[in-house]
Amino acid sequence: MHVIRAADAPTFDLPGVRFTALASPSRGSVETCAWALTVDPGLVSPEAHTLDRDEVFLVIDGAIRLAPDGAVVGAGDAVVVPAGEPIQLVNASDRPARVHVAIRAGFIATAADGTPVGVPPWAV
Repeated sequence: MHVIRAADAPTFDLPGVRFTALASPSRGSVETCAWALTVDPGLVSPEAHTLDRDEVFLVIDGAIRLAPDGAVVGAGDAVVVPAGEPIQLVNASDRPARVHVAIRAGFIATAADGTPVGVPPWAV
């Protein structure tokens, strides 16, 4: 069993989004990755991306959309994004949103223009 304490979990910052890495192959989970997101108010990700695996978003606090014209989901809601569907994160509220994310380990991200991005550092 592996315990990942929040205080010890590595964090990764992109403009407007903080990733707190929880479970991944380097942290004892061979098959599943999980991380927490903190999304700044008003954030609209600069471009969409796709993943080659289904991704699950669980909203803990605040409200998000996963596409600029997508449905707004709030605390207690979950969204399953099928593999290959574009994702563009939007904070749909005026306060930080907290979201937990889960996906099968070994996924590959691809930018909107088709450029392979690979596996992000919070999922290695």
